[in-house]
Amino acid sequence: MGKIIAVVNQKGGVGKTTSAVNLTAALTECGKRVLLCDFDPQANATSGLGINRKKITKTVYDVVINDIPAKEAVISTKHGDVLPSTADLAGAGVELISMPDANYRLAKALTTLKDQYDAILIDCPPSLELLTINALAAADSILVPVQCEYYALEGLSDLMSTLRLIKQRINPKLEIFGVALTMFDGRTNFSTQVAQEVRRHFPGKVFATVIPRNIRLAEAPSHGLPVTAYDRSSRGSQAYRDMAAEIIKKL
Repeated sequence: MGKIIAVVNQKGGVGKTTSAVNLTAALTECGKRVLLCDFDPQANATSGLGINRKKITKTVYDVVINDIPAKEAVISTKHGDVLPSTADLAGAGVELISMPDANYRLAKALTTLKDQYDAILIDCPPSLELLTINALAAADSILVPVQCEYYALEGLSDLMSTLRLIKQRINPKLEIFGVALTMFDGRTNFSTQVAQEVRRHFPGKVFATVIPRNIRLAEAPSHGLPVTAYDRSSRGSQAYRDMAAEIIKKL
């Protein structure tokens, strides 16, 4: 049975979607069966794996709001399977409020797919609202991308407080799977200092692999490709393959 991992940080611009997309591709490349659930209304994870959003007929919105079986919405790509999103998902947070089991709609859907995958990654929206709560209710654990920049730890205390509340009230099994250091610039002492501070806050939880600042990582989404396919020899590509290897050991 696969492990469901929510890739979450309510702070935007930390490499959350980049990590979700490229880890999906890197794990698939290693022979793992991986599903990427795009639960962000921006739908960047969907387009990042080469799916044309205009041609999608069923999405995660239909699954969560209209009770369409999740397997009917899954799209297979050579870089992994995707439960796609579109801008329609933006209204789901409001619609969910009045629905029965509002916090567990995604959990119910993903449970039907768990046996088919080694891992299900959920790309969460950059906020702590009902969509994110659904993702945390569905997940076994969370993967937290943290950028190696000023304010890196800002908001993490809010995330940890939310995590404690979710464990108490909604999903007692939820744990931290790992913390991923992103946007690391080895030329600066500051990135190193931030990395040390994050490791101090999350002892034993931070991946040994750090994701560097890399132009290829920024370019790949515009081509609808993970960096592992866009430029296999780039530092960003190698870093995500190394992190995927760490994840496989933890799985």
